[in-house]
Amino acid sequence: MTGIIGLLIALIALPAFSQPKLEKATFAMGCFWCAEEAFEKVPGVISAVSGYTGGKVKNPSYEQVSSGRTGHAEAVQVTFDPAKVSYEKLLDTFWLNHDPTVKDRQFCDAGSQYRPELFYHSEEQKRLAEASKAKWEKEKPFRQPILTPITPAGEFWPAEEYHQDYYKKNPVQYRFYVTGCGRYARLDQLWGALRKH
Repeated sequence: MTGIIGLLIALIALPAFSQPKLEKATFAMGCFWCAEEAFEKVPGVISAVSGYTGGKVKNPSYEQVSSGRTGHAEAVQVTFDPAKVSYEKLLDTFWLNHDPTVKDRQFCDAGSQYRPELFYHSEEQKRLAEASKAKWEKEKPFRQPILTPITPAGEFWPAEEYHQDYYKKNPVQYRFYVTGCGRYARLDQLWGALRKH
């Protein structure tokens, strides 16, 4: 009897097998289709969801946001496992996949809804984001100043289902869009060999 009780006590004392502690990161970098593609390729990223943030209308539609009158930016919310990928790695992915030298536009898309912006979810993310921006301000291979702001994350509204994983569902149209928009050409012009790593 005492052996069974001892075994039960030992089992209770064992740490429970827990799920990995996942974290969120939110980035606006122009078209959210392109942001999804960039982040979903990073090992340790669990998901990247296209959506809207930074505006004043609750649960906005794509039509409302694309009017430029709601204050939202197209953004991607990344869920990641910090045991497999660091927030700093995600920050590098963010910087190297947008044009930080412009405000209310990215590539061929113009308007505040396409503005680049880095949204932090904690004081630690804010500290790391500011350090990352300072690093790139020092090391950037282009002359123009970095204009991308760092702001607190607010409510994030997932976009309509047809926007999710657009680059996978519609590869031909997506490739036509990014090529015609000059996205990769401009990124290579800005960041050069840094984008190859």
